[in-house]
Amino acid sequence: MAIIFSRHARRQMKWRRVSEADVVSVIGAPDRVEQSRDERINAYKSLGGRLLKATYVEEEANIVVITVIEKESV
Repeated sequence: MAIIFSRHARRQMKWRRVSEADVVSVIGAPDRVEQSRDERINAYKSLGGRLLKATYVEEEANIVVITVIEKESV
């Protein structure tokens, strides 16, 4: 399954200094997953002292990353 990054996701990754490898790690082996609206999935993972959230949707043979956010660790 290929991972495709939306323009918005790429912009957020650049601003937050999150690499594609980080996002692949969040989606591939999340610490927590929850359903969002419109069939979207939120995946969370703690990486290097940062809690990252990737929101994505599964479409046919692809995963489309909608946005990437750095959350405050709890």
